[in-house]
Amino acid sequence: EVQKLNQQLEEKNREIQQMINQPPYEKEREILRLQKSLAEREKAQATSDVLCRSLTDETHQLQRKLASTAEMCQHLAKCLEEKQRKEKGNSDDQIPTERSNQVFLLLLWFFSNNETSLQALICNLQDENRMLKQKVAHV
Repeated sequence: EVQKLNQQLEEKNREIQQMINQPPYEKEREILRLQKSLAEREKAQATSDVLCRSLTDETHQLQRKLASTAEMCQHLAKCLEEKQRKEKGNSDDQIPTERSNQVFLLLLWFFSNNETSLQALICNLQDENRMLKQKVAHV
């Protein structure tokens, strides 16, 4: 291990000596190249940081919207269930409530695992919302 480290040290010393022995214009050219490379990396990092912040903000916003939509679905399901209890206790009419409960559980799973497609969940919620509105209008 010590020999390996000594070899690496010798290689670095040779590189340093080569840089020292280079003519000044080559040193300057190398310095400029390194400065340009550093500037490009800093620019790329800044761009990446901005994009990450933007995506994080958008993700939080979408999660808040999704949570409020899930809350609304639960509220609509409860309202529908109450109306169903008042009018008749037919088990066929409880399918939308069970379906909305499934959607709500799917949303909870999404928030805990965060691997499910957000777009698919939104579409699912929109379909469920449409179906609940139709059932409410029917009732």
